[in-house]
Amino acid sequence: MKSIMSSNWVRYAGAFLASTLLTLTVLGISAIPTFAAPLQEEIAERMMELQSSDNRWISVDLTNQRLIAWEGGSQVYAVIISTGKKSTPTRQGVFTIKSKHRTDRMRGEGYDVPNVPYAMYYEGSYAIHGAFWHHRFGTPVSHGCVNVAVNHARWLFDWASVGTPVIIHD
Repeated sequence: MKSIMSSNWVRYAGAFLASTLLTLTVLGISAIPTFAAPLQEEIAERMMELQSSDNRWISVDLTNQRLIAWEGGSQVYAVIISTGKKSTPTRQGVFTIKSKHRTDRMRGEGYDVPNVPYAMYYEGSYAIHGAFWHHRFGTPVSHGCVNVAVNHARWLFDWASVGTPVIIHD
């Protein structure tokens, strides 16, 4: 009896994960067909919830270096971004915008940049913000933040509000 229950659990879990991965693939979200870790499951569940709502939310795709602004299941804005390099990665997870600053000074190990435009902090010192000091969008170059060209950062800043969900995923 125990082995039947175990095999049923594995079959149901496998079917659930396969259907989740298929849904993500249909939605244009890169998904590797492996058993998802709890964080990946949380991310997938939250994205599905948001896509079936009317809420504004932001998806950051680390693999493709793309940010998409959504209203429910409709994409309303998409841009090429630069996220964290290997030594200073952008953290994956489910976040919300905690604060917004038209300009801010950002400091850390190896950098001190005044007047960073359109900063939207979503976790501690991690933010989506304009980057005027490089033009290497599409390549991970940041210290963990999500760098956006200044004109795109302005649009996002005006569109999003404190509390807007931010989903960062592979």
